[in-house]
Amino acid sequence: MHRRVELPGPVNVVRTLKRFSLVGGDPCVKVRDGAVWWGLRTADGPATLRFAQAGADAADVEAWGPGADRALESAPAMLGIDDRPEDFTTDDPIVGPLAARFASIRFGATGRVLERLVPTIIGQKVTGAGAARSYRELVWRYGERAPGPAEKLWIAPAPERYRELSYYDFTPLGIERKRAQVILAVTRRARKIEALVAEGPDALERRLLAFRGIGPWTASIVRNGVFGDPDAVVVGDYNLPNVIVHAMTGAARGDDAQMLELLEPFRPHRARAAMLLARSGKHPPRFGPRLRVRDIRRS
Repeated sequence: MHRRVELPGPVNVVRTLKRFSLVGGDPCVKVRDGAVWWGLRTADGPATLRFAQAGADAADVEAWGPGADRALESAPAMLGIDDRPEDFTTDDPIVGPLAARFASIRFGATGRVLERLVPTIIGQKVTGAGAARSYRELVWRYGERAPGPAEKLWIAPAPERYRELSYYDFTPLGIERKRAQVILAVTRRARKIEALVAEGPDALERRLLAFRGIGPWTASIVRNGVFGDPDAVVVGDYNLPNVIVHAMTGAARGDDAQMLELLEPFRPHRARAAMLLARSGKHPPRFGPRLRVRDIRRS
């Protein structure tokens, strides 16, 4: 199955879709020969999408699998058809040039909660490398191969698969009991959580925050990707405040309060401004040794 998606403005297909990736080496998202392959789960079953650039403001999308039709329906939103980056105008001397330079990165929306929520929970209070390894092993062990011609492309576990697991099944993956129990709690309520997408981002965020073990950091990352919200700033992150504060002021370190104050003039595009500043190339200096990847499998 195939469709061409035409956007209301420029789109860089690879950069727009790679913005969704939460872990390095994501087994469910691959970039090959300039195209993005995505394995996903729909209400009609598993599906694979292949996105390829088709001009400055268009993409060709192919689909395979039982969920191909429904997956194709989600493709325009994933590419940011409802985003309006052209509405973001600023004379800020730092952010303004970045907005022009990266105008083709759109804020897409997946409309799917679980595929974003689980890797975000895995990433709580651990290194990026550790989270990536745990998520890859989770998908390889309990997920399934994506349909279609893509090699080594996977689909994350189904909610039904999670219901067969206990917290100790996560230990070999490097996920301790606390995070495992949060994952089990949300996946066992997957149907109700996914249904909240129709009620909007505020309703979903309130429900997520009601779970023990989910805070503003997790909720804001999910909101940003599920709804493509260009104002959903990620708070509680270990490094993002340093990046934003350094890029705008030159200070070596910052906190959430300083970051939010600096981003306030860009409302309702604060997350877009943060994304642009993260791509500025102005990285804060490092102090001390990097955090080590903790392997609880050997604890």
